Amino acid sequence: MWYFAWILGLGLALLLSVLANLYGDAREARAVVREGDD
Repeated sequence: MWYFAWILGLGLALLLSVLANLYGDAREARAVVREGDD
């Protein structure tokens, strides 16, 4: 069942990259809003 762990690890890495991408976008959006208020 080594392939199961491999697929699980691959899916986890993909999920982490997607979450990091969303978090980065949200952080940039907040920075833009902050600059707009100023």
